[in-house]
Amino acid sequence: MQAKTEIAAPPKGHKGIGMEGLVATWYARQTAKDLDEFRSTARQLASHIERGSCVLEIAPGPGYLAIEVAKLTGCRMVGVDISRTFVRIADENARTAGLDIAFDLGDAADLQLPSCGFDFVFCRAAFKNFSRPLEALNEMYRVLKPGCSALVIDLRKDFSPQEANDYLRGKGALNAALLKFIFTMLKKRAYTGEAIAQLAAQSHFRHGDVRLNSIGFELRLRKPA
Repeated sequence: MQAKTEIAAPPKGHKGIGMEGLVATWYARQTAKDLDEFRSTARQLASHIERGSCVLEIAPGPGYLAIEVAKLTGCRMVGVDISRTFVRIADENARTAGLDIAFDLGDAADLQLPSCGFDFVFCRAAFKNFSRPLEALNEMYRVLKPGCSALVIDLRKDFSPQEANDYLRGKGALNAALLKFIFTMLKKRAYTGEAIAQLAAQSHFRHGDVRLNSIGFELRLRKPA
């Protein structure tokens, strides 16, 4: 009798339990309070984006940043997230904003998107949660057009307690306490500036420009022309 061949389950695309259902809905409500920060980040990203460009956000969550970027730049916006709940919420938020944004379900390490299709790719506050980070960087490289760039913005592992306190100042006692607890949990998954630079060097990009800020980093990547 021939033994049955077991089919291996596909690798989980995220670390931890993931963001679905009530957890994702709670997160969407909380981050909706940070629209000023999303708008500020959108203005920063706008310098990389021309009107009519095709732009990809990896792990857009509830879609707030993608929506602000689309409003500001008039780009053709696409978002890919591993959470079904986030895709549904982001779709609803885009419709409410009167925008046509394609939010789709997918894994950052295995994007079901054409090669060389995007003028700019970005990922904010999610990269530390990817279970296959090198593959995710290589997928960013693959979907970028030659000569175009990508940007990863995230929490860094080596921020100090004082830097965290400075960042949280003015956010209210309850919110600051909650955010400090979340930072403590997420810090375990985060990268130091040196570690993210080494990962970029191993990727198809071969190099990344790392810039540190108060509690995070920016990893700037470019695909050769």
